[in-house]
Amino acid sequence: MRFGFIKSILQKVDALVTGRGRIDEELFESLEEALLQADVNVHTTVAVLDELRTSVRENRLKDGQEVRDCLRASLLRVLTKGEAGCSKLRVATKGPSVYLVVGVNGVGKTTTIGKLAYRLNRQGKKVVLAAADTFRAAAIDQLELWAKRAGADLVKHREGSDPSAVVFDAIVAARARSADVVIADTAGRLHTRANLMDELKKIDRVLQRELGRPADECLLVLDATTGQNGVSQAVKFRETVPLTGLVLAKLDGSARGGIVITIADELGLPIKLAGVGEKPEDLEDFDPQAFVAALLA
Repeated sequence: MRFGFIKSILQKVDALVTGRGRIDEELFESLEEALLQADVNVHTTVAVLDELRTSVRENRLKDGQEVRDCLRASLLRVLTKGEAGCSKLRVATKGPSVYLVVGVNGVGKTTTIGKLAYRLNRQGKKVVLAAADTFRAAAIDQLELWAKRAGADLVKHREGSDPSAVVFDAIVAARARSADVVIADTAGRLHTRANLMDELKKIDRVLQRELGRPADECLLVLDATTGQNGVSQAVKFRETVPLTGLVLAKLDGSARGGIVITIADELGLPIKLAGVGEKPEDLEDFDPQAFVAALLA
C-alpha cells in the first residue's frame, strides 16, 4: 500500500530520542501530541503510550528504534484485534455475493464501487451493479459510466424509483446471468436524517428477504480526510444496518491516517479496502502491517 504521505507524522521519534541519553516524560508528551495530530483518538493514544511506558520500564529501552518497534506492535494490535482483523471481503458459498455500499454525501462512494467492480472484473468475476441511488439522475449516470469502464452489467430504474426494487431486480438479474457479485450503490445519506436512514433499512430488509441471508458485505465508505467525524458516521450507520467493514476513500494527499486506528479501536470494524488515488486500479486491500510501518517510517 502507498502511505508515503503520512511518513512524516511520527518521523520525529528518532529525533526526539537521539541525543537525550534517556527516554523521559518529555518524549511521551511529544509522542502524544504527534498521535493526536495524526487523528488518533485520546483513548487509544493514552492506552498506547501507557503500554509504551510499561515496555520502557520493564525492558529498559534506550534508543529510538526500540521505541518505534514497541509503538508499531501496539498500533498493530489495535488494528488487528477481534473483528477488526478480518479484512478480506466475504464471498458467498452459493452465489452471487452481494455487497451493499453506504455512506454520506461526497465521500467517494460511487467511485469506490466502480473501482471495486473494475478490480473484480480483472479477477475474472462477472459483476452486476445496482443503481439504487435513485434520488439523483446524475448518480445513475455516474454509475453507468463506471459500469462501462469496469466491464460490469448495470441494473437501473428511472430517477425517483424505489431503491429497494432496484436491488431486488439486480439480485434476480445476477442469478439469471450467473454473475458472481452484486454491488449495490445507495443514495448519499446524511447520518443525521432519520427518514433517509429508514429507507436504507428497507433496502436491507428487501435484500435479506430475497437472499435468505444478510448481505455478504455491508460496507461503509468514509472519507479519510474527515477525521473524527468519520467515527460518528460509523456509529449512526451501524445502528441502521449491520455493517461488516469500512472502506477508506481518499487515503491520499492530505489525509491524516490516524483515523484508521481510532475507528478500529472504537468500533472494532475491519478496514477492508483503501482508495489511494483517482485511477480505476487505485483501490487496494487494507494492510495493517504496511499501514503501521508507513505511519512510523
